[in-house]
This record gives sequence, structure tokens and C-alpha cells, in this order.
Amino acid sequence: MKTVSSLLDEEWHERYRNISRLNIRSSIYDVTDRCNLRCKGCFFFSSNEHKVAHEETDIKKWGTFIDKEMGRGVNLAILIGGEPTLCMDRLEAFYKRLPTFCATNGIIKVPRDRFPDLMVGISLWGDEEDEKTLRGRDTFSLSSKNYEGDPYAYYLYTITPKQIGKTERIIKKIQDVGLKVHMQLLSNDEGVDGFFWEPEELDAIRVEMDDLLDKFPDTVISSKHYHEIITTGKMLGRSFGWAECPSVTEPLDKRKPRPKRLINFIRWASDLQTMHRCCTSETRDCTTCKDGAAHMSWVMVNKRAHIRTTRDLQNWIEVYEMFAKLYKFIPW
Repeated sequence: MKTVSSLLDEEWHERYRNISRLNIRSSIYDVTDRCNLRCKGCFFFSSNEHKVAHEETDIKKWGTFIDKEMGRGVNLAILIGGEPTLCMDRLEAFYKRLPTFCATNGIIKVPRDRFPDLMVGISLWGDEEDEKTLRGRDTFSLSSKNYEGDPYAYYLYTITPKQIGKTERIIKKIQDVGLKVHMQLLSNDEGVDGFFWEPEELDAIRVEMDDLLDKFPDTVISSKHYHEIITTGKMLGRSFGWAECPSVTEPLDKRKPRPKRLINFIRWASDLQTMHRCCTSETRDCTTCKDGAAHMSWVMVNKRAHIRTTRDLQNWIEVYEMFAKLYKFIPW
């Protein structure tokens, strides 16, 4: 019988022990329904999730709600929107209570005197031209000034098909401002012409992502196993989709049989009562989903499936370490 101990040497076994102690229990929270951008392809607006609830404005109710979330075991709050930095008091309500991650477009700077070690993920959609097409402006020019050299911030670089052959320049720009970067792929929820992925393009970007990890190991937070899964939609011969996704809101999950899934995961709307279907869009076709966190989680909940060869188990460890680094559970 193959076991963790039989497949790993002492160095890898120690890495395994370090992450096995973490016991991460995350949920996702819409902090607000408002945003200071309107990006073509943003799942929140393209699926009309901003219309399903009226956001709660009473900060005391947010505090009570967060306390209840901690009571059901949540130890990582992932804050999205809309744009969370539009509501600093709600951001602070989470930050004062439990480990918190803020996904932001970077236009409004999180004040470090108020949030000294809040982990911030700054969205970046391609290069300057892609950003102007999809988001209406080049956000990097502002966000890079806001967060230059910040040890608790990194870029979430959403790669588009138009970025093939151009990604190294973006990684160098991020490196030059002293920040880390994690890569994911555009899902193109609003069907913008020229931004759909073709199979040969996914093959090409996988090679490029692998090369970037080799060239910039101190800047790029990633793993080649993740690159394979995000570009092929497959893990150990299984296909990603509704039947496999681990990031479905637990009280709404009626799948039979249930797959391996995140324990107690819920994505909450801004009224603190409404639940969304999953970690992304109510309307997205799961077979087209390129969400990085969903695919990372898919790997993480399927540890047992990776206990078959040493390389498979090492791949699982690397992906789990990547997730833990991105959410500040272990150092870079």
C-alpha cells in the first residue's frame, strides 16, 4: 500500500507536514455590489450577481455576521465584490477578527497604517492594451505606484489569448516594482471577440507559464502541475466541471454523488443572507471555467488521488504550498 511516508524523502515529508497542519477553511464574501471599474468579463456583473441582494450597511451587523462565520469554522475570509476597498469599515471588520485576503483592482490603496499585514491580491488583465479593451484603463500604472515593494501584496495576472508571447514583459514589470505574481487565465464570461481560448493557444500558454516559473522563481508563485490543470482542464485523467468542482456553496450543493469539496465553503452576497452558487458565476458554464482558485482547490481536496507516485504527491504539495503562500499561511 502506498502511503505519504513511503513516497516522500525527509525533505518533502517535512514540507508535507508543514502544510498538513494548516487546516484551511475558507469562504468568500461580497463586501459590496459597487465597483469603480466595469470590466468586460467580470463574472460578478456579467451574471447580475450585483442585483440579487441589497448590501448591508450596518457595520455592527457585519461584525455579528463575521463572528458567526468564525463560529462555523472559517479561518480565511476571501473578500471580493464589487471593489472591497470602497468599504474600508467592512474590510476592517474582517481584518480585526480573522485571517483576511482582499481582492482589489488596486486603484484605491489599502492604507498600511490601518491594515499593516492584510494580504492584497491586485487584479491585472493582460497588458496595457488588453486592460484598456477589457477594463477601460491601464490599471497597472496606478496600482503599481500604490503597492510598489509591498511585502503583503501581489498581482493576480489574468492572462488572455492575446498575451501569448508577451507575458515575460509583464512579469518583468511586476518584478521591477518589487512584487510577486500569480497567473490565471481569462474565462471571457461576456464573450468579447478575440478573447476566447483555442486548444493550441492553451498549449502555447502552458509552455510559456512553465518557462516564466523557471526564469522568475523568486517572483512567480505557481507550479507546473497547476499550469497543466488550468490549461487542459484535466487532473489525473479527470475533467474539471460541475461534477468535480470543490467550490460550490455547501448548503446549495445537491450533487449526487458529492465530489471531494471544500469543507463548510459558502460564498455570501453583500446582504449577509443570500448565498451564491459557487466561487465564481451563477451563469458560467463550468466546462469553460478557468478560475485559478477553483482549480487549485480541486487539487487540494484530492490528496488521496495524488498518493500514487512520488511525483504526483510532490505535485499536490507544491499546489497546496502555492495556495498557502497566496493567502499568507506560509512565507513566500
